[in-house]
Amino acid sequence: MNITWHGHSCFRLTERGKATVVTDPYNHKKIGYNELDLSADIVTVSHDAPGHNHTKIIRKRKSQQHVITGPGEYEIGEVFITGIRTNHQGKEDALRNVMYIFDYNGVLVAHLGNLGRVPSQSDVKSIAGDVHVALVPVGGGSSLTASKAVEVIRILEPSYAIPMYYHTEESKVELDPLEKFIKEMGLEKVEPRPDLSITSTRSSNETNVIVLDYAQESE
Repeated sequence: MNITWHGHSCFRLTERGKATVVTDPYNHKKIGYNELDLSADIVTVSHDAPGHNHTKIIRKRKSQQHVITGPGEYEIGEVFITGIRTNHQGKEDALRNVMYIFDYNGVLVAHLGNLGRVPSQSDVKSIAGDVHVALVPVGGGSSLTASKAVEVIRILEPSYAIPMYYHTEESKVELDPLEKFIKEMGLEKVEPRPDLSITSTRSSNETNVIVLDYAQESE
């Protein structure tokens, strides 16, 4: 399967013969970046905010498009999706968040959405199987700080951790820079790459941090 990053918390997950997913599409007039020009069979929304819920911008690939905005278990186009509700910053009456686990033939990709705290043990137990790729907010603001993001990665132990939701030149949102997270991970520098392709369900014994270039072009 292939993962590309389109800014903020928006990713596109693709695999031949299976449904295409776009996560957390944003309103570029409020968030920054270019206007999204993507199509998908499935669109997921982690929470109801302009940086994550602009679903109308994503075109249908076929006759029907599925928009998922809450917790539950879904099977669409041979992709298994589990939505897990998390309390935003631990407050019952505050903004909620849904993290999604996408299962592509046994390759598990966890999109943590706008997670604002370290997941509880019950949250972690809700994830069936080993997470191969974790898409993790690292820029603070209403979400995980760099240090908390590192803590979450150590709990989930994914083979790959891809940072999202951080300050870039294209973003209008006040967030911490990526370098703060890289330093917290104990790394000196990580060279960006255009995408990540996963061809095996075999898990690594250590987590590799993958920084993706912002994909400005359309699909």
